[in-house]
Amino acid sequence: MSDRPASADATRDGVILLHGISRTARSFRRMQTAIEAAGLTALNLDYASRRRALDALAEDIHPSIQRFADGVAGSVHFVCHSMGGLLARVYIARHRPQRLGRVVMIGTPNSGSEIADRLKNFGPYRAFFGPAGQQLGTQRDSAIEALFPPVDYPVGIIAGNRSIYPIASAFLPKPHDGRVSVANTRLDGMTGHIVIGASHPWLVRNRVAIEQTIAFVRTGSFREI
Repeated sequence: MSDRPASADATRDGVILLHGISRTARSFRRMQTAIEAAGLTALNLDYASRRRALDALAEDIHPSIQRFADGVAGSVHFVCHSMGGLLARVYIARHRPQRLGRVVMIGTPNSGSEIADRLKNFGPYRAFFGPAGQQLGTQRDSAIEALFPPVDYPVGIIAGNRSIYPIASAFLPKPHDGRVSVANTRLDGMTGHIVIGASHPWLVRNRVAIEQTIAFVRTGSFREI
């Protein structure tokens, strides 16, 4: 695992960026640039999303996050895409930063994805997405449920309602982003939820999503659309 170095300024709030499964920190570069331009310090992490289960990934990213949090005098926020939001939930449950701020989840399957339900026993899916891919379905056993205790921190959720996946779309209840239904992005205890016109892979690069993410990190609420 490697991480993109943060802009060093201990007086600012910090934002930890967690990409989705099979993605890399590059997918968050546009978001990172905007966050730093807004006066926040960012840590854009790469992690082995296809090789380890969520609980193991939480331990993998802990040293980098701990070092980052130790160097930030302000609050520590999380901005996450897709499975990155589930990883943040697991991480916070195990290693909650002392000055935890707000969490933005973008296209995160908080109640799982029907696509994972369909493909979890399909050999190529298992080989490509690895252990974490087996934890993304809507049917969760007690061990997986235990990874996600109720949230007691501010969570803002951004969902998409466009798809570029015609085959996958047949398996998802509308509206959806081609990978996750809008309904399954919702989370008990969430602070805010908005839906924008973007597909799953492009959510983190969408101008509106970026603006709304920064608004929620700064104020704890989304702007009216």
